[in-house]
Amino acid sequence: MKDKIISNASELFITYGFKSVTMDDIANNLGISKKTIYQHFDNKTKLVEATTMHMFEIISHGIDCICELEKNPIEELYDIKSFVMQHLKDEKSSPQYQLQKYYPKISATLKKKQFEVMQECVIDNLKRGVKTNIFRPDINIEFISRIYFNSMVSLKDQDLFPLNNFSMNMLMDNYLEYHLRGICTPNGLNILTKIINKK
Repeated sequence: MKDKIISNASELFITYGFKSVTMDDIANNLGISKKTIYQHFDNKTKLVEATTMHMFEIISHGIDCICELEKNPIEELYDIKSFVMQHLKDEKSSPQYQLQKYYPKISATLKKKQFEVMQECVIDNLKRGVKTNIFRPDINIEFISRIYFNSMVSLKDQDLFPLNNFSMNMLMDNYLEYHLRGICTPNGLNILTKIINKK
């Protein structure tokens, strides 16, 4: 039952946001009493924490699987972007922004974990890009990997990018192109152009 509650709550939180969804909503959606949820989670904060880590594990595993395919680094970034968007449903409710606002401790823990996973993945992506002459040989990998992470986090800031004006999909596409145009060799730019034209 615990897994069922986490899975169901994750779906609701991502669709409607962490603040909007109540324990009653989750209980009603599952067709169980609120008391049953409290047998597994002391309060909503504990449930939010469990669902956040659950989603993090799913997405991290998916990203690892994409990285193991060792596609060319530009394609890999677009595949990861598609996978993440599919799981976060274009973030119309901006769950990450709500998490930061209403559950700052959980948000800080999540950010730290995301940074560790992304650093490894992005550094590997950049190194392979340089090795295969897709990215410029003179790039500062440590600097770019951190700027990349920080920018990805900033895209979810609704004060900076209100969802009424910017869809998460459009932001991600624009940022990816921006990131890649700054580090690609002419060979890399050809690959990037083909991917953009296909879209």
